[in-house]
Amino acid sequence: MDLHRLFYPRSIAVVGASPNLVGGGKLPYYHILKFAGFPGPIYPVNPAHKEIEGEKVYSSLEEVPDGVDLAICTVPMRQALATVEAAAKKKIPFVHFFTSGFSEVGNRDLEEAMVHAARRGGTRIVGPNCLGVHCAESRMTFDPTLKIEEAGSVAFLGQSGGVTNNFTRLASSRKVGISKAVSYGNQIDLGVEDFLDFFSTDDSIAAVAVYIEDIKNGSGFLRALDTITRKKPVVVLKGGVTEEGALAAASHTGALAGSCAIWSAVLRQHGCIEVQTEAQMVDVIMLVIAGRVPRGPRVGFLGAGGGTSVLFTDMAVKAGLALPELSRKVQDLIGAKIAQVNTSTRNPVDLGAFGFNAEIMSNSLRAMDLEPDLDVIVMYLSLDLLRVFESSKVKSGLQEIAACARELSKPVVPVLFRAAEDHPRVEELRLLSLKVFRDSGMPMYNDLEDAVDALRLTLPWSRTLASRMAS
Repeated sequence: MDLHRLFYPRSIAVVGASPNLVGGGKLPYYHILKFAGFPGPIYPVNPAHKEIEGEKVYSSLEEVPDGVDLAICTVPMRQALATVEAAAKKKIPFVHFFTSGFSEVGNRDLEEAMVHAARRGGTRIVGPNCLGVHCAESRMTFDPTLKIEEAGSVAFLGQSGGVTNNFTRLASSRKVGISKAVSYGNQIDLGVEDFLDFFSTDDSIAAVAVYIEDIKNGSGFLRALDTITRKKPVVVLKGGVTEEGALAAASHTGALAGSCAIWSAVLRQHGCIEVQTEAQMVDVIMLVIAGRVPRGPRVGFLGAGGGTSVLFTDMAVKAGLALPELSRKVQDLIGAKIAQVNTSTRNPVDLGAFGFNAEIMSNSLRAMDLEPDLDVIVMYLSLDLLRVFESSKVKSGLQEIAACARELSKPVVPVLFRAAEDHPRVEELRLLSLKVFRDSGMPMYNDLEDAVDALRLTLPWSRTLASRMAS
């Protein structure tokens, strides 16, 4: 299905547009689109107003000029069917309903009538009960906090508007650029499979994250998954996997949730990466869009601190990872730059006090890159201790380490831990580190647990990818 005009509309009608920025349970889509700099005409439609900020307001969809590709509707539920009929008559190809009050409260007959009316005019419906569409390239969004100018290579599909906002904002804060996002709600017409099909052919998208509560078209969904996962990673978070969660999903989007075990089996079979939380979605996405993805469980740990090394080893082994002892050659290369007191070169590598010297850290990374029995290097730094250094030295040191990591053949996964959560200087260093490492194309994690989880969740997919490439 061609959804190009949905994501790249030439003009948009906002039905229910208001001069008020807040209130009434409606998003101010007209103002949001203006703020984002949407380049095409935006036609506000509302019989209750004559103008908004000096712009003419149309009393109905029939009055707007021809050529509208998308109508965004915040009308009351009782006006939804008439709005669809007007859009179909006007030959508007796509209609998005922010409006709620449909199958999530048992009103399925109205949804069926809306779809029937839309079909008569060739109109397709997004939603209802959703935020709609974000496309950075076309400067169209539902969230004014998203940075349009920092469009990236990640797409998101969310059945929940709240989860959609959580993911896009968290991803943006981790410098994961969002190319496209769709909050699709009740999916009475366009379903998750339609968006997956479109994303599979979109070269601007390198990875897709999806939050799902239910599937309306099972066979179409599986076919779409099979197609897209052969081209790009798909990270899935399923809502409603418990009996209680399924009841919540039904009242949220009218979803009919299925068995947790069946879902997990289907996702594995079709090459998806399944996660359990929104934070894990972002953690995994950071890893899979990095230039080099770990293809095996053999981890080298490089840090400063014996206890941290021990704890990481426990976490990694429990997660099914391994820390093989480094070869004598690699240990000697690391040991040549450090004293043999309160340090260890075996793996985990504990540089002790030398772990805050960028030159020694870079030397150790280069040495570990020569180890044939490693698949990935996890590098640990303490932001609390870095704060004792001069700002210029911290920045230049991080940049030196990042430049070194870019030259290696093995992927490097930085963990920049902070114990003090109430110290402005530590937070300043976290943001600096995030920028340096994310600008270098690497993921960055705040805790060892997050890094281990991301590796554990991603490895089955990366092995499948490697076997597909080999065949």
